[in-house]
Amino acid sequence: MSALGTLFAYGTLLPGDVRWHFLQRFVTDEGLVDRADGRLFDTGEGYPAAVFGAGIPASVIHGRVFTLLAELVDEALATLDDVEGAVAGDYRRVEIVTHEGRSAWAYAYGGGLTLAPIEGGSWAAHRAGRA
Repeated sequence: MSALGTLFAYGTLLPGDVRWHFLQRFVTDEGLVDRADGRLFDTGEGYPAAVFGAGIPASVIHGRVFTLLAELVDEALATLDDVEGAVAGDYRRVEIVTHEGRSAWAYAYGGGLTLAPIEGGSWAAHRAGRA
């Protein structure tokens, strides 16, 4: 069983977006608004990509930290690894620490696509045309 039971979501896994239903059944809460060091990109495929780490220009990614149901953490991570393409290498699950000091899993870009930076680091604002 995974010791880490939280997930930082920044794109299509957020409430109201196209992959929320994959995460929704595994969470205990509405998610806490938070940010992480890194850069957010538009893949041009209808979903974002994140590169995590300090020192990256425009280095903030907006998202939410969700608490996963303790008894379903392993199932949740296996499901999300599949949904996010971690199994195929499109993304990889990494442990991050958010600006609020929360340790959480997140999905980092794995490579292979042409990316356009999302100014401001918010997928929701970008999709709504506010970024």
